[in-house]
Amino acid sequence: MILKKRFFFFSVIIAVSLLFYFLGRKQADAQRMRYDAQISRMEDSVTVEKVLTGQDETETRKIALTFDDGPHPYYTEQLLDGLKERNVRATFFVTGEHAELYPDIIERMKEEGHLIGNHTYSHMQLKTGSLDAFKEELVKTNEIISGITGEEVLFVRPPYGTWEKSLEAELNMFPVLWTIDPLDWCSSNADGITRKVLSKARENGIILMHDSYPSTVTAALRVIDELEKQGYEFVTVDEILFD
Repeated sequence: MILKKRFFFFSVIIAVSLLFYFLGRKQADAQRMRYDAQISRMEDSVTVEKVLTGQDETETRKIALTFDDGPHPYYTEQLLDGLKERNVRATFFVTGEHAELYPDIIERMKEEGHLIGNHTYSHMQLKTGSLDAFKEELVKTNEIISGITGEEVLFVRPPYGTWEKSLEAELNMFPVLWTIDPLDWCSSNADGITRKVLSKARENGIILMHDSYPSTVTAALRVIDELEKQGYEFVTVDEILFD
């Protein structure tokens, strides 16, 4: 009798345990199914977003590095060495007076596939002078650059971003401003300059830097290395503006 009671007691325990096991298993399976469904919806949502925005996982994002005020007799050469090593093309907005002083650097820019633009002759700001004087500086600088490269100059970076739209048709030139300005000209902290650029990097961004400072050269090359890891492709500004 005692054995029967014990057998019955253990049977109940086993039955209850199996019931809880199967209930728990069923609940876990249901929870896993809900989780899988949620992940699937998230993946579908990401796919839809990519379709709507035209994004592709394999598509690289274009971004442009631009440099003003050069060429500098030492730091521009350093920068060009780093760009060549990385097979990266940039855009240089040079002043006429510096192009006259260092025509060999202008020639090297052209030979290595960089785009060369106009930054006036003496870094003249339109607000501080007459429109005629500003136009004369642009024309003079175009002639200097073309005399070295043999190519027409189509792009201009107006100092401080001040521009007169009527000059576009008159001179057949396109103004190029910027979307990212790390203020590298007033800082010697290459790490800080790099962080500012990386924090604002976006597809089709145009980065403004100045090839007259050692910290800029260091920061620019670090920016290239990091953004290429993130899937960015460095191009000249014409590819940003017209592609």
